[in-house]
Amino acid sequence: MAEASEKSGFFRRSVRYRLLAIALVPMLVVLPVLLAIGIDRWNDRFDAVTIAKVNDDLTIARQYLSRILENTENRLVAIGESERFRQLLRAGNESDRAFPVYLEATAQRGGFDFLYVVADDGEILAGDKAATPATLRWDWPVVVSALAGRSRTAIDVFAGSELSALSPQLAERARVEIVPVVRDGAPGGLVETRGLVLQSAATLLLPDGRRAALVGGILLNRNLGFVDAINDLIYHGSTQPDGTQGTATLFLDDIRVSTNVRLFGDRRAIGTRVSEEVRSTVLDQGKTWLDSAFVVNDWYVSAYEPIVDSYGRRVGMLYAGFVEAPFAKAKHETWLTMGVAFLLAVLATVPLFLIWARTIFRPLERMKETIARVEDGDLAARTGAVENRDEIGLVASELDRLLDGIQTRDAELRLWNDQLSQRAEQRALELRDTAARLETTTRQLVMSEKLAAIGEITAGVAHEINNPIAVMQGNLEIIRDMMGPGAEEAKTEFRLINQQMNRITEIVTKLLQFAKPQEYAGFTEDYAPADVISDTLPLVQHLLKKTMITVEREDRALRLIRMSRTELQQVLVNLIVNAIHAMPRGGCLGLRTVDAAHGGVDGVEIEVSDTGAGMTPDVMGRIFASFFTTKSREGTGLGLSISQMLMSQHGGKITVRSEPGEGTTFKVWLPATEDDF
Repeated sequence: MAEASEKSGFFRRSVRYRLLAIALVPMLVVLPVLLAIGIDRWNDRFDAVTIAKVNDDLTIARQYLSRILENTENRLVAIGESERFRQLLRAGNESDRAFPVYLEATAQRGGFDFLYVVADDGEILAGDKAATPATLRWDWPVVVSALAGRSRTAIDVFAGSELSALSPQLAERARVEIVPVVRDGAPGGLVETRGLVLQSAATLLLPDGRRAALVGGILLNRNLGFVDAINDLIYHGSTQPDGTQGTATLFLDDIRVSTNVRLFGDRRAIGTRVSEEVRSTVLDQGKTWLDSAFVVNDWYVSAYEPIVDSYGRRVGMLYAGFVEAPFAKAKHETWLTMGVAFLLAVLATVPLFLIWARTIFRPLERMKETIARVEDGDLAARTGAVENRDEIGLVASELDRLLDGIQTRDAELRLWNDQLSQRAEQRALELRDTAARLETTTRQLVMSEKLAAIGEITAGVAHEINNPIAVMQGNLEIIRDMMGPGAEEAKTEFRLINQQMNRITEIVTKLLQFAKPQEYAGFTEDYAPADVISDTLPLVQHLLKKTMITVEREDRALRLIRMSRTELQQVLVNLIVNAIHAMPRGGCLGLRTVDAAHGGVDGVEIEVSDTGAGMTPDVMGRIFASFFTTKSREGTGLGLSISQMLMSQHGGKITVRSEPGEGTTFKVWLPATEDDF
């Protein structure tokens, strides 16, 4: 790893390799990236062109299918309007034999697979087959429209039974054996008996004034002439890059019922299914598919659109497409040609770059050697004359001139260094003196803040302590003297008075511990933070009584801490007093202790919260700064600064969270004693 690091550092310091990089990176890095981007853009454009072509092919197929529907309707209307047809229609029963013969011949000439006349009550008046039944299904929307007076043509799906009713041969032609797909796990032997029929009906007027319809249909199942006509119209005279022609298909649902796609050899892929993805897009969602798709046994650039029957249902698909492989091969050959051309260009230009670079590197190497000698302390080293008169030659001459100046400046700097050393020593002495004065001032400020806190507490202590002590002590002596032996009867009262005296003594003692910590210095013990809070509350009780502030305590900390009680009391008193001042109209003072860890160190967290006005972000960012205060005449601005300093000395810290109008919460964290658990 060290060797690799040295090599990378060498490349960074070497002008030779950096200049080579400047010359070769555009050729070996930038140009390949641009070439790749160009190929990618060309590839996208190429794909877009193929998709546009197959979309045009699908449009032609759709237009051809629409023309077939229109022509079929026109032929049927022409048949209905022909004189011979009218004569047979008027002849009625007299034409029972001639009418079917005429319809059969007309159907053969017009390419119809069935042709019959149906009255508005569903009775079959005549058919092209001698065995045409007297009644057939006549509720098709196409037939209903013709009986209502408007000719119509559409593609409908006939059930096998309906085809058999028209002609058993027609039903047999419609049968398509479904080719199973191994990956689908579908069983073999499935047969599609339905037929995709192009059905048209022309309106007629019977001699008795009733309406009738001339109905004709063309079965599209296995109608290879129909699909070959579509394919020839789209791809006539055009071939793909390898001579492969395009394909067209008609689907009944997702089954190919007429196609020129080959399964193998000359066998057409009739009975094969479309992929599930295409089926979902076209039949389920009603969208047009324009993309690559796997067709039978190869990938095709494909276009599919749904075929809608006379009921408005999606019953099949119309497809046009061509094999994708020739186009993919053409793209790959183009990429290979561009890549080979690029490599040839690199092989031709890189050696030329190296030859040109050599004339630049020689003077640069001389300058590098000169600089190395100067770094070793030889200030007299120079590059000397350079043959090149270009910019690098000018740089070499300028380097020698600069080295002359450096040698002169070096002598001057040595002299100035001696002078600066003397001045630095003088400034160091002044800084030490200033630091000593600052330390003295800090101690004075600490004492000033402590005295300010003591003064505020003493005002309440004078009221809370002096009067009860004077009254109780005086009355206690007088009562004992007056009662004499009967004082035993007032034993309970004397006991209560003694309890009050002990309480007052305890308050005074804690006050003295807070006011004069130096008298109790040197004594430390492990204690629970809840005990310190209990000792601190009596010191601020007089302030609480002046307000409508309630105190809520929650002591959940189990760990012990080791810190001077008086210093921790000083911190808590400062925080509690600030909280009381923040709630001049009353509120809730929260005092909570909980075990908490910071930075992986176990400790205890003491929380002091108020429901006051809160602080703005600007004020909250400055509260720990010395001499900053929001109480213009009641504080020195050192309480929180000193509290933070005391906590830092014991490995703790104070944090604050506040929002304007939502109160303020201070959290005091101290590490737990190591032998806590």
